[in-house]
Amino acid sequence: MTDAALEAELMEIMRDVLDVDDLNYDENLTADDVEEWDSLSHVRLIVAVEKHFGVRFSTQEIEAMRRLGDLRRAITTKKAGAA
Repeated sequence: MTDAALEAELMEIMRDVLDVDDLNYDENLTADDVEEWDSLSHVRLIVAVEKHFGVRFSTQEIEAMRRLGDLRRAITTKKAGAA
């Protein structure tokens, strides 16, 4: 999967979970930048990402995800390890 394809799928998940249609990919995007991205929606986002991409994150990995780019890199790392 290309980075662009992964980013597109990730944004589709984020738009659905956060119910925000005009959200665009930005490596530096954080929960502080999106009003709808609170602690509960963060959990829902992680669960949706895990289901969609077939990966599982540890608590430490989730806590290290501060920006959208961190989440994308974590997905890429997990997918590469499964190959």
